[in-house]
Amino acid sequence: MKAIINTPEGTRDRLFAECAERRQVQERLIRLFRRRGYQEVSTPDTEFYDVFVQSGSAIPQERMLKVADPSGRICVMRPDCTTPVARVAATKLRSVPLPQRLYYDQTVYRASPAHNGTSREIPQCGAEFIGARGMKADMEIIATAVDALRSCGAVRFHVEIGHAGFFRALAARLGAGEEQIEEMRALIEGKNFAALNAALAPYDGDPAAVGLRQLSRLFGGVEVLDEAEALAGRTEAIDGLRTLWEELNAAGYGPYLRFDLGMVHQMEYYTGLVFRGYMEGAGEAVLSGGRYDRLVGVFGRDAQATGFMVDVDAVARTLPPATLPRLRCVVHFEPGCLGQAIEAVDSRPAGTCELSPCRTLESTLNLARDKGVHTVLICDRDGEREVEV
Repeated sequence: MKAIINTPEGTRDRLFAECAERRQVQERLIRLFRRRGYQEVSTPDTEFYDVFVQSGSAIPQERMLKVADPSGRICVMRPDCTTPVARVAATKLRSVPLPQRLYYDQTVYRASPAHNGTSREIPQCGAEFIGARGMKADMEIIATAVDALRSCGAVRFHVEIGHAGFFRALAARLGAGEEQIEEMRALIEGKNFAALNAALAPYDGDPAAVGLRQLSRLFGGVEVLDEAEALAGRTEAIDGLRTLWEELNAAGYGPYLRFDLGMVHQMEYYTGLVFRGYMEGAGEAVLSGGRYDRLVGVFGRDAQATGFMVDVDAVARTLPPATLPRLRCVVHFEPGCLGQAIEAVDSRPAGTCELSPCRTLESTLNLARDKGVHTVLICDRDGEREVEV
């Protein structure tokens, strides 16, 4: 009986050009990170489930792929890279002075609803700035995020910036309970205006309620900061974003930046600046990050931090298709001439020449015809000669 062999749902094979496109994005990002002083770390594909639960991970528990180790302890396939890197910074790198610039090139694994077409394997390249305090660190990480997309060859893209502190300031003025505030946060994040109006109805007339109603609509250019200030008055969050904009704009990054004060995802995880990057041709964000000042402390080392990750496949899909080198020559070699044949292959551009595994010249010529190659190089004790197929 014939069996149909396929990959599990949410996974797939990647071949040839698609692999080259992914590798190109990874190599460009890694070059940028190294140039900016970041050093690579690598963490296990599996981690203890408790690591992510206790840290307040930005990934919901239902999206974690759970497995058991031989002792019966529950583990998860790494659902995000920031939490393990924070663990490493607080433990293995505890004696290394702060700040630390770390980068990773790893795959994360996430469960997804059946038949929704999303991938469970997401290759990510990211940078984490551990022990990074203050405005200068935020400026550096946003500039690096913009340069990350530029280094990949992106032309039409932008990075949207928000601040966790603005929502918190408005919610604190409202005087609502934690459960109600979390409900409002979810409605704002989802831009569910009708349900948000209903949730805020008991607070009609309160200026904070007016501000929360408008939060989902506060996105666009730097003028958004003026609108936010008119609604809520001066706040530390808006003052910080204005300073950030002025510095980055002066450095030439202004054309790539937008603001979205309705970006209120995972407020327990993020503590300040939050941002996402979007590229033309991608349906969702290809880059995301922010400030997470409490995460490293969960693992026993007090250190503020900020960082971001790039979805490698999402970026690769928006770029022009990779052009693979065309095979132009097959090398046939006689006994005792292997070294000579390998040298001939290595002397040509990668991917344009390969050895023939065939025993006879006739078989090599047939192989060349099958591959659409018009030249066979013969290596024997008399030297080298070419034969046209």
